Amino acid sequence: KDLATELNRWQELGKPVSLLIGGPDGLDDATFQQADQKWSLSPLTFPHPLVRVVVVEQIYRAYSLTINHPYHRA
Repeated sequence: KDLATELNRWQELGKPVSLLIGGPDGLDDATFQQADQKWSLSPLTFPHPLVRVVVVEQIYRAYSLTINHPYHRA
């Protein structure tokens, strides 16, 4: 529900949202410090294609929650 709440906030603000995926060592300090928010999917290291799928699925799940679609309960 936290992501669904955040998704609603992003939509209300109408500002562009960018998601950056760090490498195995994360992002450099300058980039990291500029971020408004920071997510951690896991302490494990995942390949970028898998992270993309996980993030997109979670955003879709959050969106489905905001419109009361039953997907998030599957």
